[in-house]
Amino acid sequence: MKSKPSIYIIVPCFNEEAILAFSNKKLEDQITKLANNNLCCPLNSRILYIDDGSTDGTWRLISSFAERSNFVEGIKLSRNKGHQNALLAGLDECVNKCDLCISIDADLQDNLEVSSQMVEHYMAGYDIVYGIRNDRSSDSRSKRFYANFFYSLMLAMGVEIIPGHADYRLISQRALIELLRYQERALFLRGIIPLLGFKTAAVYYARTARLAGSSKYPFRKSLALAVDGIISFSNIPLRAIAYLGCAMALLAALGIIAIFINTLQGNTVQGWPSLMVALFFIGGCQLLSIGILGEYLGRIYKEVKQRPRYHLEERTKEHQENN
Repeated sequence: MKSKPSIYIIVPCFNEEAILAFSNKKLEDQITKLANNNLCCPLNSRILYIDDGSTDGTWRLISSFAERSNFVEGIKLSRNKGHQNALLAGLDECVNKCDLCISIDADLQDNLEVSSQMVEHYMAGYDIVYGIRNDRSSDSRSKRFYANFFYSLMLAMGVEIIPGHADYRLISQRALIELLRYQERALFLRGIIPLLGFKTAAVYYARTARLAGSSKYPFRKSLALAVDGIISFSNIPLRAIAYLGCAMALLAALGIIAIFINTLQGNTVQGWPSLMVALFFIGGCQLLSIGILGEYLGRIYKEVKQRPRYHLEERTKEHQENN
């Protein structure tokens, strides 16, 4: 059994002014609860907010929380870089400051209470603890469909992913150090984490409805995340192009044989409509293949430039000790 760890709760934020005061109160209460249950060291445990280039009063609120509470710290990115980069910025910020970190979205739709179970697993020797949603009844029917389709597609493409898990997880310091060795620009953290190979556990919870504000992952962003995941972790789309090329070549060979036999039998057929359909079909397949190749080449282009994944504009004053 490990001694009481220092904990950082990592909270990426983008235009969360409407919900942040409520969430901060819940998060501070949870730190206190963990401390009272001997599950964390309150002197060195913090809530770390990452403002992902918000355009509302999110940073103002974070700064005010940090001024009046020793539990709260914050960093502000110079512009919006997306949830995954904001989360990575928080992980990078806390890696040398804590024994473990827990990442959670600012809306707290993921059940904060089960973080106690996560820490218990850590103290029992686990380095990574996944928060897995086993009840999404609070989501709309379309969102549940897209979520299930997303995980099914990822698994079908060979991506090692935990169904029902998003970015609510506990990571120990040693696992976090290894995670930060990955240098991808097109981040898909929920696909990278299982690659670390440390001892893992899971806790399960029901997802609740958002109390205020709007979702920061509409269909367009969810689709972009899925594309990043597939291209970063699977070469199946590239292999599918090769299979498609073989299938088209086989169809062409069969077509040539059929035309040759019909010509020998004197059954020449006038077939402009069928010819045009074939041309459009082949052209569509070629454009689709070029598009898939372009996505992979675009990711390679992005990776080789090695541009910074984010820029820090400001940070709140760090608290040295809680009283």
